[in-house]
Amino acid sequence: MSARAVVLEEFGKPLALREFTIPEAPAGGMIVACGFGGICGTDLHLHAGHLNIPTPLVLGHEGLGVVRELAPGVDKDAAGAPLSVGDTVMWASSIACGTCVPCRLHREPTLCENRRTYGVNRSTVDGPELSGAWADHIVLQAGTTVIKVAEGTDPLAAMSLACAGPTVVHALYERRPVRLGETVVVQGSGPVGLAAAAFAQLAGAAKVILVGGPAARLTQAAAAGIGEVHLNIAEAADPDAVLAQVLAETGGLGADLVIECAGVPAAVSQGLRLARRGGSYLVIGQYTDAGDTTLNPHQIVHRQLDVVGSWAFTGAHLVEYVRLLPALAARFDLASLVTAFALDEHAAALAAVAEGSVMKAVFAS
Repeated sequence: MSARAVVLEEFGKPLALREFTIPEAPAGGMIVACGFGGICGTDLHLHAGHLNIPTPLVLGHEGLGVVRELAPGVDKDAAGAPLSVGDTVMWASSIACGTCVPCRLHREPTLCENRRTYGVNRSTVDGPELSGAWADHIVLQAGTTVIKVAEGTDPLAAMSLACAGPTVVHALYERRPVRLGETVVVQGSGPVGLAAAAFAQLAGAAKVILVGGPAARLTQAAAAGIGEVHLNIAEAADPDAVLAQVLAETGGLGADLVIECAGVPAAVSQGLRLARRGGSYLVIGQYTDAGDTTLNPHQIVHRQLDVVGSWAFTGAHLVEYVRLLPALAARFDLASLVTAFALDEHAAALAAVAEGSVMKAVFAS
């Protein structure tokens, strides 16, 4: 049997739809039929050659699918639940080595120096070729965190925040949790920003202010029930006036917690001024190095801010995201955020993500 896959062969060049033979499940691993493969902003950077990765490469580091084959002895998911052929699962994108200094000494597997990531650094040359989610099937290796999705879960709802959700779980569970009754400002209205706003609401924030744009994204977020105040800074003629609106919405004192999810370096300087004195500034969005920016460090000291960064996620964070999906889907219209494309529509899908005309693009096969 063979499977189709979208392959990055050369940076900046059109992607290719190729066919590969589906191998047997590797020892300790499994074969999963990828019903869905998410398109993340990081994929655009990979395609453009902004990150040092091997090629050729089947892209796709976030997915959901049905188990087709299990290697002998593989019979439980990451939470210890029985796992069988036919079960719907999600899987963590990376496997930490467990032996580098961050893994072994600092207890920071997200900072692993040797992590192997599906759809990012698993070349088709090194094999197995089907090591990305933009494919009909994926080969999951031993050590991959695989978790069953609750029966009845809408797969589009699950995929809406497939990468952003676990990323925010890490940020809000371990780096700087949302506390009951806090006022939270979220900078950025893409999937990471929406995940941060939704999780803040679920965690008991008294008010969540979403600052982003363009207008269509903010309208979509509001329609899905995400965020209580929506302010468009991306298309504002006077951004300072929007920032003044944000402060007014906090009662003039600033937010208890400001979460940066914009990925725009200039947002950091703005965000520091939106936090109250004694508040916190949590930076999630600067995953790709978009360059330097100017900020006034006096704002950090004068406001006595806790400034915290959060990088990526581990399998444990994916498990928590999947566990929270029923509660998230019950409160927010997550499926409405997703636009599905066929694998052979990969060029149109990436173009839509690049121009921002869709909130979350997903390949469905």
